[in-house]
Amino acid sequence: MTIFEKIDRYKAAIDTMRPFEGDMLKEIRDYYRIGLTWSSNAIEGNTLTESETKVLLEDGLTAGGKPLKDTFEALGHAKAYDFMFTLLESRQIAEADMLTMHRMFYTEIDDAHAGRYRTGPAIITGSKYPVCEVERISGEIKALFQWVTNERNRFHPVEFAAQLHKRFVFIHPFADGNGRVSRLLMNTALIQDGYMLAVIPPVLRHEYISLLERAHHDDQLFVEFIAERVLESEKEIMRLLHVERPKLD
Repeated sequence: MTIFEKIDRYKAAIDTMRPFEGDMLKEIRDYYRIGLTWSSNAIEGNTLTESETKVLLEDGLTAGGKPLKDTFEALGHAKAYDFMFTLLESRQIAEADMLTMHRMFYTEIDDAHAGRYRTGPAIITGSKYPVCEVERISGEIKALFQWVTNERNRFHPVEFAAQLHKRFVFIHPFADGNGRVSRLLMNTALIQDGYMLAVIPPVLRHEYISLLERAHHDDQLFVEFIAERVLESEKEIMRLLHVERPKLD
């Protein structure tokens, strides 16, 4: 049985609990709002703990002694996360949506560059591969979202989400925030097709970055890594909702 078949078995079990409505829907969204915001920021070096992120997002209380930028990153990511759910019903993701996500995430950090493509070269520390040249960014982004529109149905939804993440981050259109936006785009695609979020905990940062680097020439293991994260989220939500796991024989 492939990882995608396992994911679809678990999804079918979760679907028996749908539609998620009212307090249950709010609780699920709030749960992952904290988890995804914390993990995605932590991967990029944000020093807030998960509990500090929870207190900030739920109670508006900042963590003493932590950089102001870390606070703005958490608040901005949470706003972009909320925006992600406004795209839930459309099953479309456009360039304008991506720019909105970056603007929400980055406005309080650097308003001049929020929602705007970089105007200078970028070098990715630890990577031997170059990112897109400045003069090609606009064209590459337009081609990417054309691919989203035209080719989405050729892939399993989880593979498509992983491919979208990879292709966007390889373009690297912003001066900062590319990784976080790529994960938001990936998760937008997942929830639009009824799948659980792919949450990458900081403890897996090295494996995640290594597989993303390898994906420049072979992306199979990166796609499988993302699929495993979706499967883990499915197991988690089934535990929280007391849904019996399906037999996988």
